[in-house]
Amino acid sequence: MTSFLITCSNATCAVPEANRELFKGSEDRVTSTEGWEPGSLNLAQGLAMKFSTPLIHGDVTRLLINLDEEGDSLWSTISEKLPEPNRQKLIDRHLMKFRQAIESRVNEDLKRHDLILHLIIHTAPIADGAIIFEHAGASQAGIYAEKIVTQLPAKEIQVTCRKLSDKTPFISWLLESFPNEKYGLIRITVSQSFFMKSVPMRWETIKKSLIKAIHDSRDPG
Repeated sequence: MTSFLITCSNATCAVPEANRELFKGSEDRVTSTEGWEPGSLNLAQGLAMKFSTPLIHGDVTRLLINLDEEGDSLWSTISEKLPEPNRQKLIDRHLMKFRQAIESRVNEDLKRHDLILHLIIHTAPIADGAIIFEHAGASQAGIYAEKIVTQLPAKEIQVTCRKLSDKTPFISWLLESFPNEKYGLIRITVSQSFFMKSVPMRWETIKKSLIKAIHDSRDPG
């Protein structure tokens, strides 16, 4: 049987109360696409509901700590000003909490399932109407991604499906942490044009199509 995991790292532009002063004067940066990925949490929540599975997502702006990165790249030009002890607390409270939740879920599911397919949800300022599916790990991830693409309204959007090559530190950690024969991931990146401009179609329309295609393409086993 196959288990599905859904995550969304840059889900919000929230700033914890303890860090509000640090971001004073930078509010516009925080709420812009620099601070988060508009629409990503909305899509991830819809998928989690459809699959009846818990959603694991980031809870602060990536300008405070970027959960897709490691080392110096964790920090923005704003958060890099924080003293080392403060940054370590952010790592423990947000980065490690995020990864530990994923690790716990995958390891638990591996005891009961033959395969885990991890859907990693992003939105990005890529070409208007573009959706990119990138797969890695278990071969079933690629098969699943290609099947999803056939279910989408390809005439109205620009869909790409390919093997994942541009690995963030987060992706590298995932592939190093879990057995590739039992764990596969699909990074789904959706153009923010849908959410921000309703181009080339309304967000609710493409979200509904994506959720249906992803759900209906799953292995019934």
